[in-house]
Amino acid sequence: MKLNSDRRTKIVVIGSSNTDMVIQADRLPVPGETILGGTFLMSPGGKGANQALACARLGAEVTFVAKIGNDLFGIQAMEIYKSEQIDTRYVYTDNKNPSGVALISIDTTGENFITVAAGANQSLSVQDIDKARDVIRDADIVLLQLEIPLETVAYAVDLAHRLGKRVILNPAPAASLHKTLMNRLYAILPNRIEAEMLSGIKVSDRRSAAVAAGIIRNKGVANVIITMGREGAFVLDDQDRAAMLPANETPTIDTTGAGDVFCGALSVYLAEGHTLVDSVRFANVAASVAVTRIGAQSSIPYRFEIDRVFSSNSQI
Repeated sequence: MKLNSDRRTKIVVIGSSNTDMVIQADRLPVPGETILGGTFLMSPGGKGANQALACARLGAEVTFVAKIGNDLFGIQAMEIYKSEQIDTRYVYTDNKNPSGVALISIDTTGENFITVAAGANQSLSVQDIDKARDVIRDADIVLLQLEIPLETVAYAVDLAHRLGKRVILNPAPAASLHKTLMNRLYAILPNRIEAEMLSGIKVSDRRSAAVAAGIIRNKGVANVIITMGREGAFVLDDQDRAAMLPANETPTIDTTGAGDVFCGALSVYLAEGHTLVDSVRFANVAASVAVTRIGAQSSIPYRFEIDRVFSSNSQI
């Protein structure tokens, strides 16, 4: 059942804040090779911040729990979060470490590779999570990633679970996860690479995605959604129902941040009371809009853009 439309859903995002430094080139270099790139772009990013911004632009009341450095990048990030009406009471400042930075290369097909210097993100602690207990208690959904210490993630997942919250984890970057943590998740949202890390199965098509999703779900998580880029997303829910939901076809310019938009969109639509499958469809549309634009946060769409496409395309 859908929530009262007069009430904005409440989502707590716990995760990273970075500044992205992006270079576009004709192709990605191989190890040991230097190539000349084209356009350079510097913009705010971080998986946690991207997902928080996506949730806010898609209509949720968002609280962000994160840590930034006492530097220009941190100051600029805070200005953006506040301008997007994100609650920043639990964005802490680390006076010893710089703000996180990501170096991103993008080729002409929109594919990318990313290297992150975590900086202040690695000092987000369990004590910081405790300070946000009240806002976690009031949340409809708690959304996390893995660009902060795994100990902090595990503690936040346990706290939210004990408070009766639905917890969604985007396990990026890929890491091995303890079964206790998996047991406390409502849903996990890996991409192909992360799904392979969690399952031991190389994900290349619907069949391999189904096998991988089954292995991941047997570790205790209720619902598994594997994002598969242009192919869409594979869903295996807690009732053993499986579906491959195709992506909305759009020209791809830059895939940076598309997965974060997917995570944010799914969380918002799910929190509004929609089914898991419909929420994945909505998230597919949101991600398809994001890949038509350059940058992470600069590519995040607003709700009216998604509603317009979602409502007009009965094939999605």
